Amino acid sequence: MVEPRQTLAEKAYELIEEMIVTLELTPGSNFSEGDLCARLNIGRTPVREALQKLASHRLVAGMPRRGMIITEVNIAEHLALLETRRVLDRLIASRAAVRATRAQRTQLRQDAAAIRDVAKLADLADFMRLDREADIILEAAARNPFAIRACAPLHAHCRRFWYLYQENGDLVESARLHAAVLTSVADADEAAAALASDALIDYLLAFTKSVIDMY
Repeated sequence: MVEPRQTLAEKAYELIEEMIVTLELTPGSNFSEGDLCARLNIGRTPVREALQKLASHRLVAGMPRRGMIITEVNIAEHLALLETRRVLDRLIASRAAVRATRAQRTQLRQDAAAIRDVAKLADLADFMRLDREADIILEAAARNPFAIRACAPLHAHCRRFWYLYQENGDLVESARLHAAVLTSVADADEAAAALASDALIDYLLAFTKSVIDMY
């Protein structure tokens, strides 16, 4: 199947989201459309469309007379986010286990092995790249556009949270739990995929609570 070409607005969204998630654009920092256009070498209209989508995902916000601002990380809200993500991730994993194609199952097995390998090397950038790639495959395999639309921004917030508080996390353990989800889906084991998804969220909750204990 031929993949549809990415629009400039989609490309702008992907690039700006990555800048936010990796803290290149730090929480609370100000920026303008013009600044982003120059940095990305993309015109105002697609950048504006991307920012509107990012605002709907609560990653950026407009400030009167101050342009745009990157939203702060709110730990209480992050706990609510994980509560929501538990339901959606479980649904996506269980449906993907039933509906994934052979090619998707093969790719998920490869990603499961790769994500464990990069975690052992403490390569956070590659870990996050593989995590995002696997999320996209799981979402496509689940074939539920409503769950996908709701869940995608939650994953972006979680990746940013990890970048911000990575010293509290265990990348190897996180990789093991991610790989368990991917492998269960690849094996077409619906019940195991749901349980593995819950186990991953349990870990992310413990990780978040460890950050709360810092304060």
